[in-house]
Amino acid sequence: MSRHEQLWNSCLKIIKDNINEASFNTWFSPIVPVRYENKVFVLQVPSQFFVEYIEEKYIDLLRMTLTRVAGSGTKLEYRVLIDKSSGTGTQIPSTAEQKPKQFGSNSAQSTFVSPYQRLQLPELDPQLNPSFNFNSLIEGKSNKLARTAGLSIGNDPGKTIFNPLFVYGKSGVGKTHLVNAIGVMTKQLHPEKRVLYVSANTFQIQYTDAVRNNTQNDFLNFYQTIDVLLIDDIQEFSGKTGTQNTFFHIFNHLHQTGKQLVLTADRSPLEMVGIEQRLLTRFKWGLSAEIEKPDFELRKSILKSKIYRDGLEIPENVVDFIAENVVDNVRDLEGVLISLLAHSTLTNMPIDIILAERVISRIVSITPKVMSIEFIRDTVCDFFKLSVDAISTKSRKLEVVQARQIAMYLSKNLTKNSLSTIGNYIGQRDHATVLHACKKVMDLMDTDKHFKKNVEEIEERLKK
Repeated sequence: MSRHEQLWNSCLKIIKDNINEASFNTWFSPIVPVRYENKVFVLQVPSQFFVEYIEEKYIDLLRMTLTRVAGSGTKLEYRVLIDKSSGTGTQIPSTAEQKPKQFGSNSAQSTFVSPYQRLQLPELDPQLNPSFNFNSLIEGKSNKLARTAGLSIGNDPGKTIFNPLFVYGKSGVGKTHLVNAIGVMTKQLHPEKRVLYVSANTFQIQYTDAVRNNTQNDFLNFYQTIDVLLIDDIQEFSGKTGTQNTFFHIFNHLHQTGKQLVLTADRSPLEMVGIEQRLLTRFKWGLSAEIEKPDFELRKSILKSKIYRDGLEIPENVVDFIAENVVDNVRDLEGVLISLLAHSTLTNMPIDIILAERVISRIVSITPKVMSIEFIRDTVCDFFKLSVDAISTKSRKLEVVQARQIAMYLSKNLTKNSLSTIGNYIGQRDHATVLHACKKVMDLMDTDKHFKKNVEEIEERLKK
């Protein structure tokens, strides 16, 4: 082992005792000692960014260590690797002598220029919407996987297997809400973390400005200092080669240094076009989680939560009506509530089904529910806790017979199908059997209150 390698190993032992393991592995392990001649110690570093960061954060520790190991008067120079294949690089002297560290002073300026500097922000603004948090992000089947992964990231960003977290789904299903919630939780639990939410469009504009102003290095260096980077609508990078190339380097640096990335898109990585394969591969490194359209129960829960938060009073049947007819996304649900409240206030009308229908028809298309024999049959079986096969048998058990008859009765009243068709779907019976069943149900409804209640309850379920 050469003398400069021995000296550097001694330096590393001292440095390792004075900083945490993550910082050591990130900033000192990649450094390679080149030579030590005439009191000049040359260290090879991977990039200019390394030089700037070490000079800003660790120069006093590094110079103290070099003095202790190699003696006083030791000068420091960096060799920045330009071409890895040929091993060529450029040599840069340390600026420590020209710019000594002033302890206890606020005069030291960051070498990184934020793209948000034009907003004159005193420090990095995470650009988060605090109302988009996990408390307001209601969990359902459609978003459970993505939400659970998001909670894990918020607790321990960069330390989970969900890196990157790639969330995809149609517009309005809650992707933006989720990534903001991750950011808000991270800042609450880890206030020291540098968190940034940015849309892909904003990122693209910043990059274009950086190219125009010849400040690409400042742009790259700024983003490489982020601990948790949240980028929305990443599909907008499609076809933008320069932006993709820059983001590729940012992604690599953040991922390699244990920082967290969360990305959203309107489609899965497999469906994306115009995105370089090397990026698509990295998108799939962690977890890809789809947020689907919210189901009825989730839509209803979201409505009730918002109604409660806003202090509104809306009848249960109106809430059900909205949840049944506004099915595509959460954004439309919120829009309907706002419109309902506005119409009610301005026209002095009560919030009821009539008003709800009028408002909803202006926002979404209300498709009349088409009742089918299969749907009626399945609903009746579900009500009586019977299998569909049970009512198709020749069983004479009372609960089976009544379920079969009720299914026939409701099918006759709620559909336009013939008696023969109804009988064919429900137990392979003929039209005479269906007629008998309908008469039997009507007779029982006149004489048996409990039976009548069951039929009415089933009918109510069908109309929801």
